[in-house]
Amino acid sequence: MSRYDDQPRVRRNEWGALEVPEVGGWEPTLSVSVVIPAYDAARLLPIVLAGLAAQSYPAHLLEVVVADDGPGILALPEVRPERTRIVRVDQGWGRANACHQAALVAEGEVLHWLDADMLAERTEVEAQLRWHHLSDHAVVLGDKWFVDPTPALDRTPDDVVAAVAADEVGSWWGHDERTPHTWVEEIYGRTDDLREAGWYALRTHTGACASVRRDTYLDAGGMDTTLRLGEDISLGARLAEAGAFFVPDREAVSWHLGPTHVMGRREQVNAYNDPFLADSSPVLRAKRSPGRTYSVPYLDVVLDARGHEAGDVIASVRAVLASTLHDLRVTVLGDFAHLSEERMSVLDDPHVATRIIRQTFVGDPRVRLLDDLPAGRSDTPFRLTLPGPRFAPRSQALEALLLHLEHTHDGARVITHDDGTRSVLARTAASSRARRVAGPGEDLDAVVAQIAGVAEIAGRAAGFVRSPEAAPMTYPVTGGRPIDAAAAWSRIDDQLGKRGYAPREPVDE
Repeated sequence: MSRYDDQPRVRRNEWGALEVPEVGGWEPTLSVSVVIPAYDAARLLPIVLAGLAAQSYPAHLLEVVVADDGPGILALPEVRPERTRIVRVDQGWGRANACHQAALVAEGEVLHWLDADMLAERTEVEAQLRWHHLSDHAVVLGDKWFVDPTPALDRTPDDVVAAVAADEVGSWWGHDERTPHTWVEEIYGRTDDLREAGWYALRTHTGACASVRRDTYLDAGGMDTTLRLGEDISLGARLAEAGAFFVPDREAVSWHLGPTHVMGRREQVNAYNDPFLADSSPVLRAKRSPGRTYSVPYLDVVLDARGHEAGDVIASVRAVLASTLHDLRVTVLGDFAHLSEERMSVLDDPHVATRIIRQTFVGDPRVRLLDDLPAGRSDTPFRLTLPGPRFAPRSQALEALLLHLEHTHDGARVITHDDGTRSVLARTAASSRARRVAGPGEDLDAVVAQIAGVAEIAGRAAGFVRSPEAAPMTYPVTGGRPIDAAAAWSRIDDQLGKRGYAPREPVDE
């Protein structure tokens, strides 16, 4: 059921189909909290607040929450928006932590992140808020330019207010004195301002001047407060999984007073960020390595074991675990809570199949054994739901299917099996958005097809076969009498050759 009436249905990230009013030609109703994370911000904060004091957005709908992250005690300057307050960050540290603490106490229906070195043009807030009046799951990205802060610092806060009100701030810097956000603009250029970026528009979510509905932010889990850098990309990933789409608004202009540390130390910043983002944000797949296991997997494969023979379930799960896509988890559902350690005839235990399944996989970190799936959306970017253990994927099938979804930007793939059953591979972001916009009683599968695209594929064509056919080979046989070194290598080449390994390079003994 939709959370707000009349939600527009954005297909993938094709935000251009939406129509927003012209700046200055509409009547805002939503309240907004401009959240400013402030660390060592006394030098530039007066300029930032002066710019906000001249915003075209109605003053009674706009509050500013400054999250004071130290190192000293920050004081508010005299020139500032009427509803401005400071929140002291008393636990934790870092931009993500400061933003999140401010978001929790913010009163606005919309959160507008604005760094403490960003001078906003007069209509910046208004331009962003247009989209939030239209959709509850839009994420708006402001348009920023990096400039020398000297012209702003040479003026008084009253001068800044006057310049912003008169739309004269841009005249402080010549064309050659402005630097765009280069890597972001490169992505915009390749994807028609993110219209063709699909579900990976999230990659350009930089938090210096972005906005989101507060309830959508909280539904996505908020910022990862353990991160010290890269929290904006991480939040973008969380918002995407919650169903958000991303709009770069060229009219929401602000001036970044000075460079970022990424601009001067990009290699070092990426080297630091990548392991954190790789572990927690599986949708940022390029940062991950094959053969690795991460805290949050890329794919969750769900199989309900109830009513099936233990051997069939085990064969199906073994096949999935042998996939060339190692970055996955198998969730086996069963009546595991019913198992007890009371004395019984073990072979006559009514739950013997469940007990065998549990003991087979209890020590495998890529298998979880649950009675029921957790409520809410999947914690992985993709989920494959199997109809039972009868069919399973060959080793490369899952990797190929996921690549096909990624390349096409579709929201789901339906695999039809010979017995009429279906496996469904679903993109979490698409499913989340479908739940946001669907009406009461509306078929969610039909909504996913509308906003993302769904295709069917025959099981055999998708690489699904009977589970015993897909089950991996067992380990090579050992034991017996000893043999000499040359004979041992010959046997190894034969044993591993049956498993698809290339013969060993000959070496001089």
